[in-house]
Amino acid sequence: MFMIVFISRPPNRVELRVRKKSDVWPGGSRAWDWRETGTDHYPGVQPADLEEILRKGVDMLVIGRGMSEALQVPPSTVEYVKKQGVDVKVLQTEKAVKEYNNLAGQGAKVGGVFHSTC
Repeated sequence: MFMIVFISRPPNRVELRVRKKSDVWPGGSRAWDWRETGTDHYPGVQPADLEEILRKGVDMLVIGRGMSEALQVPPSTVEYVKKQGVDVKVLQTEKAVKEYNNLAGQGAKVGGVFHSTC
């Protein structure tokens, strides 16, 4: 089970080997590099940002929008995830981390993307 061990404000970070933006899934994680897909706060999280995690076979995806919820998550992205047969929760990052850890602790096949600043 992979759990998020620390999040704080300031210096606003999710500590998965100290990354500001992270992708996590059962058994692994990596930095979430927005440059790969051209992501920015607006228009926000795109389906391409989630492809790797969805391919890991998760049943639930948790999206952390940042400490002040500056990162947008378009309805079209949420619908895309649901069409893949995956439940999705979009939350402020501190709440998203708690939800992710709760689900992972229950043995759920959960993945997440977490923006830990703004």
